[in-house]
Amino acid sequence: MGQLFGTDGVRGVANADLTAELALGLSVAAAHVLAEAGTFAGHRATAVVGRDPRASGEFLEAAVVAGLASAGVDVLRVGVLPTPAVAYLTGALGADLGVMLSASHNAMPDNGIKFFARGGHKLADELEDRIEAVYAEHRTGAPWDRPTGAGVGRVSDYDEGFDKYVAHLIGVLPNRIEGLKIVLDEAHGAAARVSPEAFARAGAEVVTIGAEPDGLNINEGCGSTHLELLKQAVVEHGADFGIAHDGDADRCLAVDATGAEIDGDQILAVLALAMREAGQLRGNTVVGTVMSNLGFKLAMEGEGIGVVQTGVGDRYVLESMKEHGYALGGEQSGHVIILDHATTGDGTLTGLMLAARVAATGRSLAELAGVMRRLPQVLINVPDVDKSRVATSGELAAAVADAERELGSTGRVLLRPSGTEPLVRVMVEAADIEQARAVAGRLADAVKSALG
Repeated sequence: MGQLFGTDGVRGVANADLTAELALGLSVAAAHVLAEAGTFAGHRATAVVGRDPRASGEFLEAAVVAGLASAGVDVLRVGVLPTPAVAYLTGALGADLGVMLSASHNAMPDNGIKFFARGGHKLADELEDRIEAVYAEHRTGAPWDRPTGAGVGRVSDYDEGFDKYVAHLIGVLPNRIEGLKIVLDEAHGAAARVSPEAFARAGAEVVTIGAEPDGLNINEGCGSTHLELLKQAVVEHGADFGIAHDGDADRCLAVDATGAEIDGDQILAVLALAMREAGQLRGNTVVGTVMSNLGFKLAMEGEGIGVVQTGVGDRYVLESMKEHGYALGGEQSGHVIILDHATTGDGTLTGLMLAARVAATGRSLAELAGVMRRLPQVLINVPDVDKSRVATSGELAAAVADAERELGSTGRVLLRPSGTEPLVRVMVEAADIEQARAVAGRLADAVKSALG
């Protein structure tokens, strides 16, 4: 058995990689590990379980609920809600554990399981490792210690979760968003009901697309990974802007009134200035990743705001924010974490905060996003090379140094071994797209020569 937990829970093709047996076994293992760790000490344990609308979520939810209840954990089923809603409800209801069934922006055949600790925070790596080890141990035949009689967990539906989460979103908004016409693309996903309700309650005129999930159409040609329909709808409806979520609504990308894309870096820039103005940008710093556009870093430096860069992945952004007490961080892909109001990326909250800034300033989203200029970025994947030697190749180091001298302070080079494939990613940013392409092409050739 390979490693089950990745950077965002356990994910794979439902009923092939991610089976009912695996979901049940991991849930029992999680209950036992958290009990060992003292999470359940002195009281009867409770878990919040939610899912996105994928067809496979129905049987996987049943398996997770069965596993938890068989281990003596009471289960509150919240149904189809976004990942950040399950995280919020885990904390707000004082639950010991949260479980979300979703494969986020992946295609419909995939699904995933993500566990949240008490408070709605992602489980620590060592707990995930322990769950995996305990699951493997019992899968080979060691019997579980099972409660009987009144000791088994009870299962109930928590229908109030929808309203409780929407009320939370509205409650943290700094101002109303009346007068704005906004198109929402829900990716036929977990936010199909929540997001339109929240924006409407906050005062916006809402036009909704991609909000008819049937279990099979999640992320299909819509949402944050396919912005074409949103761009068309914003222009056709004469909307102020549009918001796109992914399948589990932990991401938010935007489209301005002309149909131009506003990515996660630009959203972060807008929110950083709003939060600094409100005295909420702790440390006068925002957290991004090494893939954040150089234009974002230059814009923030121009505004006197510090930028901390982490490895790629919202978990690393979150770790840095928690360690240093920062309030805002995120990724170019639209994972934005506003730590005072959410324990994870929350696409609906991010979109609402963006709308609140537009409403408060009376400026268009395009004008607000203009605080930064995205530098042209060229990415080349170089396959079939020895990615383990990226950091030790002298030939490659010399090529990178030459490229960095040519680009100066207005460009950037990043070589990154893929975490899952035998390839190296070459990323170059420059003030001019032709220069970026030329430098990236030369570096890709250098990677093949040095590591091939």
